[in-house]
Amino acid sequence: MAAKGNEAAAGEALAGNLQKLAGHLAGFAGGQLAHIIAGEMRQSAGGTSFTIASPVDGSTIASVPRGNAADVDAAARAAARAFPAWRALAGSKRRDLLHSIADAIEAHAEELALLESWDTGQPLRFMSKAAVRGAENFRFFADRAEGARDGRSLPTETHLNYTLRTPVGPVGVITPWNTPFMLSTWKIAPALAAGCTVVHKPAEWSPVTAQRLAQIALGAGLPPGVLNVVHGMGEEAGKALTEHPAIKAVAFIGESSTGSAIMRQGAATLKRVHFELGGKNPVIVFGDADLERALDAVVFMIYSLNGERCTSSSRLLIQQDIAPRFLERLAARVQSLKVGHPLDPATEIGPLIHPRHRDKVLSYFEIARAEGATVAAGGAAHAGPGGGTYVQPTLLTGARRDMRVAQEEIFGPVLTAITFKDEAEALEIANDVRYGLAGYLWTSDVSRALRFSEGLEAGMIWVNSENVRHLPTPFGGVKYSGIGRDGGDYSFEFYMETKNVAISHGAHAIPVLGKRS
Repeated sequence: MAAKGNEAAAGEALAGNLQKLAGHLAGFAGGQLAHIIAGEMRQSAGGTSFTIASPVDGSTIASVPRGNAADVDAAARAAARAFPAWRALAGSKRRDLLHSIADAIEAHAEELALLESWDTGQPLRFMSKAAVRGAENFRFFADRAEGARDGRSLPTETHLNYTLRTPVGPVGVITPWNTPFMLSTWKIAPALAAGCTVVHKPAEWSPVTAQRLAQIALGAGLPPGVLNVVHGMGEEAGKALTEHPAIKAVAFIGESSTGSAIMRQGAATLKRVHFELGGKNPVIVFGDADLERALDAVVFMIYSLNGERCTSSSRLLIQQDIAPRFLERLAARVQSLKVGHPLDPATEIGPLIHPRHRDKVLSYFEIARAEGATVAAGGAAHAGPGGGTYVQPTLLTGARRDMRVAQEEIFGPVLTAITFKDEAEALEIANDVRYGLAGYLWTSDVSRALRFSEGLEAGMIWVNSENVRHLPTPFGGVKYSGIGRDGGDYSFEFYMETKNVAISHGAHAIPVLGKRS
């Protein structure tokens, strides 16, 4: 009886969320998105568009303008015109504006979460928190806006040296389709706090909340032209943005190959770049770990957010003597995960973002079998509600480090397990990929934790923990996983130039040339 009661309550909650979503979609630009340039909603200069569909059931969400070089040029010029006034605005006023945007995001949190779930397939249980995280990002950097330009005093016996920081100018922000709202705020908030203006090119598969963010910001009082949005394809709008001479820097989150292309495209104008790229992150579990907590963390860090996250721990390195029992329990947990409609509060895994991405993820199951790995759980498409792009959460065991499923970023709810015998072999396997974004280590041996963390080739390492973000800390990777760091003052190092001013005390000796007495 209790189970039936829970099912009925879940059904009512899903129905209520669908009704709320219908209201938000009906009021959202009548099914037609637009660029936002200089505070105005515009269609593409070329008159072309494309449609986006929900991964839940394939239904059309909206028609989206297909931006081209002319649209990017208009947005970049708008950002350049708005830059002098935004740069000159007192840090305290930028702080107040960013707090107003955070207030407005919180007021629209339910709408943003529902739209994002429908647009991306991500379960509502995670997207409701993503909207709140977006507001937290704005508040965090708002409180740093006043001190963003602060520098250091570096005196010598003959000069007073001091540094100060100035915003680099208009910047391009290119964001991915996974958790797009939160990741957009993670890039845009520090840029605005630093005094930069922004042209944002969101991913073509999930553009809805990017437009809502710009509209919310304008409604909260952000001056026109400070934040502009151009929709479109990476090879068109994205390329034009990375090549535009008015754009001084490009912050990008996405695939490593795309980051490489952006670096080439920006080279002619000597753009600085900040990349958060792919990952094949290891979670290493030693026999002396707290195995209950480790199991919870292993499941969470690959199967939450549909496995579509750069920091997911998609490789499990498990010590040989505990592997059989741990993997048996892990397989049972994977098989019990609830795959379902993303607006159902009980759903843990929803549909993947797009049919093309679903097919890519599914292709790895045959690759795994052909290479000799065992599909211990999942390994197929899932018949989910609405007939959308669902994939079974999957566990691959018996893998070797050289298999494609152990080397390539699958970016879905797929975990590859590899056994190791000792610390040296674990470190060797962990580092034997081209990526280096994050790593997760489970052990009760403090000395081992210190040694292993130092040797692990990754920009971020969590010991006896899942990914728990502390906003002042640096976020970023090494090798093919990225260039630069986000978070706290590290973000300002990218969005700002450092200038040194040296003032003489008036008494130092100046070398004399050409003087004849």
